[in-house]
This record gives sequence, C-alpha cells and structure tokens, in this order.
Amino acid sequence: MQKNNVVTVTIEDIGVNGEGIGKVDGYTLFIKDAMIGDVIEAKVMKAKKHYGYARLQKILTSSEARVKTPACPMARKCGGCQIQEMKYSAQLAFKEGKVCGNLERIGGVPTELLDEIMEPVVGMERGETAEVAAAADTEKAGAADYQPFCYRNKAQFPIGTDKEGHVIAGFYAGRTHNIISNTDCILGVPVNKEILECILAFMEEYKILSYNEEKHTGLVRHVLIRYGFTTDEIMVCLILNGEELPYAEVLVERLRKIPGMTSITVNVNRAKTNVIMGDKIKLLWGQTFITDYIGNVKYQISPLSFYQVNPVQTKKLYELALDYADLTGEETVWDLYCGIGTISLFLAQKAKQVYGVEIVPQAIDDAKNNAKINGIKNAEFYVGKAEEVLPDYYKEYAKTHNGEKAHADVIVVDPPRKGCEESLLQTIVDMQPERVVYVSCDSATLARDVKFLREKGYELAKVRAVDQFPHTVHVETAVLLQRKNM
Repeated sequence: MQKNNVVTVTIEDIGVNGEGIGKVDGYTLFIKDAMIGDVIEAKVMKAKKHYGYARLQKILTSSEARVKTPACPMARKCGGCQIQEMKYSAQLAFKEGKVCGNLERIGGVPTELLDEIMEPVVGMERGETAEVAAAADTEKAGAADYQPFCYRNKAQFPIGTDKEGHVIAGFYAGRTHNIISNTDCILGVPVNKEILECILAFMEEYKILSYNEEKHTGLVRHVLIRYGFTTDEIMVCLILNGEELPYAEVLVERLRKIPGMTSITVNVNRAKTNVIMGDKIKLLWGQTFITDYIGNVKYQISPLSFYQVNPVQTKKLYELALDYADLTGEETVWDLYCGIGTISLFLAQKAKQVYGVEIVPQAIDDAKNNAKINGIKNAEFYVGKAEEVLPDYYKEYAKTHNGEKAHADVIVVDPPRKGCEESLLQTIVDMQPERVVYVSCDSATLARDVKFLREKGYELAKVRAVDQFPHTVHVETAVLLQRKNM
C-alpha cells in the first residue's frame, strides 16, 4: 500500500478513537468518520508496513447503523463526538461488544461464561435529559431510534481568537488544539450557549484578550460551566493566565441575571501547560460550589472537584455497584480511588463501615464534607495512593494485631484508565474479601486486572456495561468478582 492510493474498503470494526477499521488485501486501514458496515472509497494518507491511515472520500454503500444527518453540524470537525453518526442502538451494541471482546481476548474469560453472566448494556432512555427539541427529534436526526443529547453537567470550553480577530469558544478538532467555534454543543445543557455568548460579548466589548497557547500571552484560557441536574444550580469559572479579570464586576452583573446562577469564580493557571485548571480559586460572586444529588445523596461540587459528568447514568452505575456489593449492614467495605466520595456514600447507606482512599487532598476534603452534609458517620477517608495506602494498612494491621490479617468483606475499586497496579491487586487478594466490585472506564485494563484476580482465586460473576458518554467510544463497566471456596 502506498500513500495517495485510492481504495475501496468495507469497514469491519471501530478503533479506540472512533475511527473505522477495514482491510484491503489483508492490509489494515484506519479511517476517521467511517462506520461498521460502510463500504467506502478512501485515500491513503499515511502508509506503514502493516497498517495505514486513510481519509474518507465517498460512502459507496451506507451502513444500516448510520444516521442520515448527524444532529450536530460540527460532528465531523469536532473531536468530542466520535460516533454521533451511528444510531444509538448500534452504539450500545458496539460498546457491549467492546467490553465482552476485551474480557475474552485480554482477560481470558471463556466465551461460555460471558454468555452466562453478561447483563444487557445500560443505555439512556428518552426523557432522561433536557434534550433540545431539534436534537431529540429522531426524524430530523435521521435516526430510526432515540438519540440522547444534553446529558453533560460539565463543559470546559477553550477560548481563542479566529482569523478575523473575533474571540471564539468551542472545542478542539480531533487530535489538534485548533478550536472549532461552537457555543451550542448538544451534549451539554442549553444554558451553556447563553453563558458563553455573554462572556464572549463581554470580552469583545472590553478588549480582553484570549489566551494564545503558542506565545503564552493573553488572559482567558478556558471557561468551565457546571450545572446541577437536580438543583438547577449553575457554576461559571473562567480560567485565567493571570491573577485578575478586568471589569469583573460588569461580567458578574450580567451572568447573575441568568436563572440558577450560583457560583462565579476565576481559576488562576499561569503555567505553560495543557493542563486546564490551576490550583487557585478566587470567588467573584455567590459561593465557590454548587450542590447536586445522585439518588438521595447530596454533593457539594467545586470547580476542582471530580464529579461524573452524566448524573442520570451515574445514578444507574452506582446503584449497580451497590447491587453487586450485596450489602446487609454488617460489612466492612473499602472504596479505592473514591474521589469526592460519590460511591463511598452510596455504599455507606447499606454497610457497617466504609473506608475511602483517594490521592487528591482536596477530593478527600470534599468527601469528608459530603459525608457531613448527608449525616453519614460510618465513612472514613484517607489521602494517598490506593496502591500505597491499602498495602501499608494491611502490613501495619498485622503488626498491631499479633499477626492477625486485615480483612474486608467487600472491596470496590474505580481506578483511572491505567487500571490497578499489581501490588494493589495482590493486597486485595490477601485481604480475602468475599466480593470485589470493579468499576472501570477502560475495559482493556479492566480485563487485564480481571485476569489477575481470576488466577488468584476469584471468579467473574456479573458484568454490565453502562453508557456514560453517548456518541463517544467511551464506556463504563461494572463487574462482580466472588471469592472461590479454596
């Protein structure tokens, strides 16, 4: 295969970044915007020995899974929605297959076991979010089934300047830092558009410069917006390459007129980095947090808090984890990578005692505060790396209890994409919990860790995918592992 070859390809799979995958005479091509079932004409842009990258030129035969017209006109340009052009029922089938395939291929889980224990993927249902009318209209979207939009309670918009010198907000094009101007992302809540247009007009009027990433000049880098789905409270935080926002009182006066506005802050980030947020928060108006609920548990959320972006599906995910934990009120539970205590506080309602571990000190402060405002007294939280805190606790317990081993009835883990370190997994095995509930945002590392635990005396009992991020390739998974009688 050579660069600039034009080839006909049948798309057979989707890659980790949402690109279509097909083969021509055994040679693998990755093609953005192509979908499983498409037959396309593509131009090879980069050719390596065993695989290459091509650009979609023409759809010769459209996949049955493809919508006629994506609801968002920016769908192909923007890097956010990798599979918005796929019908939602097909997205769910793809994600369930992805989880199953990784557990089978990487985790070594037998097909017949997965057929027995895999539960249907949990998708979003009509009416669960405040969909904009045009996007929710399946006929306009060209879909044969429901398409969920407006599900994100958080959005971070980079601020830049276009070629005409106008200040813009939007999202980065795929694999670049080029901003696609768009104040009306249909994954976010409709009020985002009003907030962004207010800020952009203010910046134009008072000649406030956007940040230039290459030159490390300008002031406004990003705008963070959070929305409480249950409370309707709104947070706006401007991330600055500086300490102060000129004429801040003018912007505050305009933003506070928006119904639900609760918190207006600035975040200082003067570092030359791709990291969006700095450590310092300055209050301009209102309070430094908003509140929201998952189920009947109340949370205070600051600009720096980690909080799941899809509250509708988060409730389903946490209820699933609670169901898998199968608590009776007598159990000691460890929740590793607990964040601001979201899962911990769910578990504490049914457990005897919960211990949460998280590396970010502010998150632990938030977790303790969230326990307090909910009147939950059977949850304790520790700052540190889970892969250090739990093994150290296990060793120290034996020293102070005449060699007796520390025990947990249930251990819940919700690690980052890299999964759990082997030392942590070994400590989990040593503590001999009856059940391990593993919540994962990456089914590949989940499968790797499941393989380790299965080899150490645990068997996979339940698996279920939860679609936290419709129109993207990402999927959350919850699994239950039970200790075998050794």
